[in-house]
Amino acid sequence: MPLGAFLWMLRVLSVLLATAMAVAIGGATDGRSAAAGPLATAAWGLVVAALAIALVVPSPLGLTVLRLLLPATVPAAVIALSAGAAATGGVAAAALAALATVVAFSAETAEALVQGSAYGSEQRLPLRVPAAMMLPMALTWTLWCAATLGALVLLCAGRWAPGAPVAFVAGASGWLLARRFHTFSRRWLVVVPAGVVVHDHVVLAETLMMQRTNIAVARLAPAQTEAADLTGPAAGHVVEIVLREMALAVLAPNAAEPKGKALHIQSLLVAPSRPGRALQRLSAARVPVG
Repeated sequence: MPLGAFLWMLRVLSVLLATAMAVAIGGATDGRSAAAGPLATAAWGLVVAALAIALVVPSPLGLTVLRLLLPATVPAAVIALSAGAAATGGVAAAALAALATVVAFSAETAEALVQGSAYGSEQRLPLRVPAAMMLPMALTWTLWCAATLGALVLLCAGRWAPGAPVAFVAGASGWLLARRFHTFSRRWLVVVPAGVVVHDHVVLAETLMMQRTNIAVARLAPAQTEAADLTGPAAGHVVEIVLREMALAVLAPNAAEPKGKALHIQSLLVAPSRPGRALQRLSAARVPVG
C-alpha cells in the first residue's frame, strides 16, 4: 500500500473521531456544571485543531503531535462513556480512537509524515526507537496523560482548587515530554544522491555522512557481525552498512562519556523501521546492496 494511503486513512479516521468524540463529550457533560460543557468542548477543539494541522501539513512535528495526542483519545472516550455518554457514541469514539492510534504508530505513517518536509530528492527512513527507551517513554506518557485528563475532569466538575495545579503540572510535563518525543521523531536514515546520512541525535552527537562511493555494501546484518551498533540498541532486524574506508562517528554524551565518544568505524548498524524498504531505497540510489 502506498505511503500516502496511510496518511489519507488517518485523515478520514480523524474526521470520524472528531465527530464521534464531540457527540460523546456532549452526552457526558449534559446536565453537569455550567462550565463542564464549554470547557470540555474547548479542550477537544484544541486537540482537533492540532491533529488537523499535523495531518494537513506533514512534518516530523506533526508526527510528534499525533503520537502524543491520539493515544490519549482512547482513555478520553472511556471517561466520556463512563460519565454518561450514550453507549453508541462512546463506543464508536473509543473504537475510532484505538484504530487511529494504531495507524498513527505505523512505520508507513511515520515515513509519510517525515518525508513531507524533506529537502529536494532526499528520502527519510524513520529509525526504530531503542528498546531500552520504550518503557520509560510509555510510563512518562501515561503519567502525563493521567495528569491531563485528571485536570480536565476536576475542572469540569468545578473543583478549581485541585484542578488548577494539576493542570499546571500537566502543561509543564507535556512541554518536556513533547520535546523528548520530537527528538525520536527526527531520527532517520537519509538517502541522498551523494550518499547516505544517519540523522540521529539520540545515539550520535553529530550527523554521520557517508559518500556513496565509500559504501562497499548495505545488507541485512548477519548474526555474528562486528559492526558498530548505532541502533540504540533497537530490537528486530537491522541493516549493516560496510564502508571501503573508515569514517568518524561521534556518539552522544552519556553518564560514562559526558563529552561523547569518537569512533573510527569500518561498518555500522542502523535500524530502519522497515529494513526491506530501506534496502530497496538504497539500491535505487545506486548503493551496492547484498
